[in-house]
Amino acid sequence: MTRLPLLDPDARDHFPDPRHALAEPNGLLAFGGDLSPLRLLEAYSLGIFPWFSVDEPILWWSPDPRCVFHTGTLRINRSLRRQLEGKRWRLTIDHAFDEVIRACAAPRARESGTWLVPAMIDAYAQLHRMGYAHSVEVWDDTRLVGGIYGVAVGRLFCGESMFSAESGGSKIALIALARLLHELEFPLLDTQVSNPHTLGLGAIEISREQFLQHVEHLVQLPGHMGSWASYTPRLLQPCLDRANDQITGALSPQQRGQAS
Repeated sequence: MTRLPLLDPDARDHFPDPRHALAEPNGLLAFGGDLSPLRLLEAYSLGIFPWFSVDEPILWWSPDPRCVFHTGTLRINRSLRRQLEGKRWRLTIDHAFDEVIRACAAPRARESGTWLVPAMIDAYAQLHRMGYAHSVEVWDDTRLVGGIYGVAVGRLFCGESMFSAESGGSKIALIALARLLHELEFPLLDTQVSNPHTLGLGAIEISREQFLQHVEHLVQLPGHMGSWASYTPRLLQPCLDRANDQITGALSPQQRGQAS
């Protein structure tokens, strides 16, 4: 029987090699330790992430295979375009991190609880204040209708969770984030484990070994530290762009020239 390593919360002991994670449950590597910024950043830089419920110790994972998006491949498909028709949603980045993570933590239909326990929320909020954790927000006027957040280490972005208060809210947040990451030369968006939703959006599974090789390279590259709020003008804005196109299309040629 394999003995699971215990991390000391009062010592700076290092994580075991993620290649030694259990096959069942898939990817369980260690337990214990703490959620300090140093430990979390070390975990992400090694391809490891925390995931546990309120009645469990801190559990650390590195599953095989790993689910990722190539950031240059996400597109708005026909179904999502139909969902966005008539909407005037706007997107921001790092404008409401706390609201996004608390919305992600809210219980969902057919789920009895949440893995985003208060200690996890506090830990990611601290990473956000330090310039490592970021969120994309989707707004309908002043109401938050969707969002996603994650952690950036070097040129690796580890997506943590997303939510929708209206259909399409999380999808457009994900696509906008991926497009921005591609522009910033982040090739991968890690989504940890696959599910039908992410696979349907174009995520793929790669072996843990492949993923760890990517991680080793990407975390050594210079990243984009600090708030990403100034990147908001570079975000995809499909609802506003569509509305502007419709307005421009209704103008006369002379009016279009004046509007441009």
